[in-house]
Amino acid sequence: MSAQNTTHLAAGFFAPITDLGLIALDGEESASFLHNQLTNDVEHLGQNEARLAGYCSPKGRLLASFLMWRNASAIFLQLPRDIQAPVQKRLSMFVLRAKTKLSDATELPANQVVLGIGGAAAPAALQTWFDTLPAQPYAKLDHELGTLIRVADAFGAPRYQWLLSAETAATVKPALAVKLAECDASAWHLSEIHAGVPQITKATQEQFVPQMVNYELLGGVNFKKGCYPGQEIVARSQYLGKLKRRTTLVSIPDLTAAAGMEVFATADPEQPCGMIVNAAPNGNGGVDALVEMKLAAIEAGSVRLGSAEGTPLAFLDMPYVLEPLDL
Repeated sequence: MSAQNTTHLAAGFFAPITDLGLIALDGEESASFLHNQLTNDVEHLGQNEARLAGYCSPKGRLLASFLMWRNASAIFLQLPRDIQAPVQKRLSMFVLRAKTKLSDATELPANQVVLGIGGAAAPAALQTWFDTLPAQPYAKLDHELGTLIRVADAFGAPRYQWLLSAETAATVKPALAVKLAECDASAWHLSEIHAGVPQITKATQEQFVPQMVNYELLGGVNFKKGCYPGQEIVARSQYLGKLKRRTTLVSIPDLTAAAGMEVFATADPEQPCGMIVNAAPNGNGGVDALVEMKLAAIEAGSVRLGSAEGTPLAFLDMPYVLEPLDL
């Protein structure tokens, strides 16, 4: 089942997530190396948790956004496959003498399949195999059947990523299909959008300072940690209140709407007021999307796709409060 609407997803679904890759860092200095590269604290990352983290250019613009976790021997960074190779190469350039090694862990047996699972029926379905489940978002569980990470809730229900071997997946998928709707990866991305969690893709690299995509509201930026590329600009944006932009949730009745496309406020038609961060089919002939734009445009609520005469955006409720940056 492909284009699911949000009602179906809220009830319970699972989907193989086929477009994400995984970078592994092995070595005793992996945490300290990453701590100096990413927007979040890596040195205090526990084995029973996951965190969001950004990787910025020296100008403070996001080159990548990661879901990050660790086990006893390695730290993992999950990101879209289409930017994995260049991001991995760029990070590797800065290793120098640090005792760490980066590798592509996407196809390792333990990570061969990634299932996204969510909706009201998801916890009961997972309890077929797991005695206990991660209790809150960004808690993680290592199990003989794979790694289970609870991510941000959507549709008022928990969501999980289950990383497992192809062999295990072949046995669990038929059982999941009895209790949950089977969907494709676009359904998972739709749930991410409704959770308000952005993902940097090829179309949006170097477009956004982390706060523009609400990253610090999601716990993806630690302002007390030491330096990392772009840190000065990210901190200045936070404390000087110079950034009057946020990302919000919209519905667009146009299936061609995609990440990287610009949007225009009717009150200021000459220049774009923002950009689509992520979009996914909503099952109703259009897409739901996370769109970064000026706070004034969000407040006015009259924004269109492509030009001031384009398809209008319908604003939806975000799952968290968009705090202004000029506090």
